Amino acid sequence: MRDIAITGMGLVSALGCEAGAFFDALVANRSAIRAVADPRPGGSDRFWCAPVDACPVPDWLTPKLRDGSDVFAQWAMVAARQALDDAGIDGTSLPPLRTAVVHGTSMGGMRSLMRAQSDFDRGGPQAIDRKTMMKMWGNMAAAQLCMQYGLHGPSLTVSTACASTIDALGTAARFIASGQAEVAIVGGTEAGTFVDPDGLRDGFVPAMFFAPVLFGMLSAVDDPRLACMPFDVARGGIVSGEGSAFFVLERGERARARGARPYGYLDGYASLADGYHPSAPEPSGQWEARAMALAIEEAGVEARAIDALLAHGTGTPKGDLAEIRAINTVHADRARPLPVASIKAHLGHAAAASAGMSLIAGLRGMRAGTFVHTANTRTPDPEIAFDLVTGAPRALDVERLQVNAFGYGGQNASMVVRAHR
Repeated sequence: MRDIAITGMGLVSALGCEAGAFFDALVANRSAIRAVADPRPGGSDRFWCAPVDACPVPDWLTPKLRDGSDVFAQWAMVAARQALDDAGIDGTSLPPLRTAVVHGTSMGGMRSLMRAQSDFDRGGPQAIDRKTMMKMWGNMAAAQLCMQYGLHGPSLTVSTACASTIDALGTAARFIASGQAEVAIVGGTEAGTFVDPDGLRDGFVPAMFFAPVLFGMLSAVDDPRLACMPFDVARGGIVSGEGSAFFVLERGERARARGARPYGYLDGYASLADGYHPSAPEPSGQWEARAMALAIEEAGVEARAIDALLAHGTGTPKGDLAEIRAINTVHADRARPLPVASIKAHLGHAAAASAGMSLIAGLRGMRAGTFVHTANTRTPDPEIAFDLVTGAPRALDVERLQVNAFGYGGQNASMVVRAHR
């Protein structure tokens, strides 16, 4: 898989709703993690999270469109429009039969379904939003994009937990490489976990607000700087996040013909099953390592050609340890240790959208000569045999970057991108 250009990017995130501002916030060591109190009457618990709460609604997202779609589809449309604008493409000029739309999400429109159940429990059948069916389906973000731009090419939605965006990118790249598409609008979105102002007013709290707490996924600490500590010996859990990250992929010759300046090229991708446990990775990291090795192999290079890696790095004891071992295995034979970082201590774990946010950080950094750092981490795990970048970003010339994403159910995915020179 060669000459797949990445020409545009856009996002909705807890650290900003524009790719440049998002990258600047990472470099400035800003964090979106904050405490949110249990909103129920008499609720006393407090949870660490990183919600999206400062993104304006664009004028083109009409009241009718908002009324007929879940927030996850709305964020996807916003991020996708940004990516098209960034690529210098008018969405209405896309080749209708030769443009693919591939989107990744874990929960899709589950917020609308949770809302409908709450409304039913309190007010009976007549209280349910009549558009619930249309809002809840996971494919609706991709469908709305096709309707928005009059597209009739491949339209797919993948749901591979936290690996969803990498799998969406890999799937879209294969559409282009095989000749089935010339362009792809591709990304991942997660939304609907947190309480919005409307929910606070009428008492609706989505069940997913509490689910990570009940499953023991969060750190029981009083300091937001300790809530997420990827690869630290004191790491204790994740911080839930949300958002959307989108990209425009194009056949390289098409991008060059229209004078585009790509951020980079998607050269290698691999996805496989851990086949071990619903929520815990295989402890040795062997299957994560295999996904990484296969992505490097498809890129047509050896592991030593990778200049830096953005890790999944959630901050959980078991998850981080398996990834440490996988990175150690794949990148052991090097003259100098591989620079590695995770951005989740900056903005939480945005599930299906998280790897897309890592890719935006990586591509922006490749262009700026800056590799982002792992915030909050103070004492790296002693098993680490790579160069974990902490404290501050690093000036680094990255030709090839690897990005990992490992999700619930043993969804292991990795990709290799190459800088545009």
